[in-house]
Amino acid sequence: MTASAVLLIAAGIVCTFLPQELAAALGSDTVSGGAVIIQIIGALYFAFGMVNWTARENLIGGVYGRPVAIGNLTHFTVGGLALIKSSVLSPLLLVTAGIYLLFAVLFGIIFFRHPAADAERRS
Repeated sequence: MTASAVLLIAAGIVCTFLPQELAAALGSDTVSGGAVIIQIIGALYFAFGMVNWTARENLIGGVYGRPVAIGNLTHFTVGGLALIKSSVLSPLLLVTAGIYLLFAVLFGIIFFRHPAADAERRS
């Protein structure tokens, strides 16, 4: 949780404060409101990172942590697939897709593994 929180918060800060530079690095131009869209995406990343940061001490996968797990699983799976599809545009997107898919696998394990069963195995 901490790693995904830090990653998302950092991405949110970059998207919020450096939208034109980010678009240029990805080989895109920010025409007619593109910078604003990148900033809104930055706000979403930052907010999602804050959710992960505040939930990092909770039992994820339990009744109350399950929505956090499914939100992260969905975000990283769909985002990873979209990044793979777009990776022909930039090698940076392929690296980002790898990071996204790693988090998708980890959150998939968290989501589909019951935390009470893990506690029983340890005792």
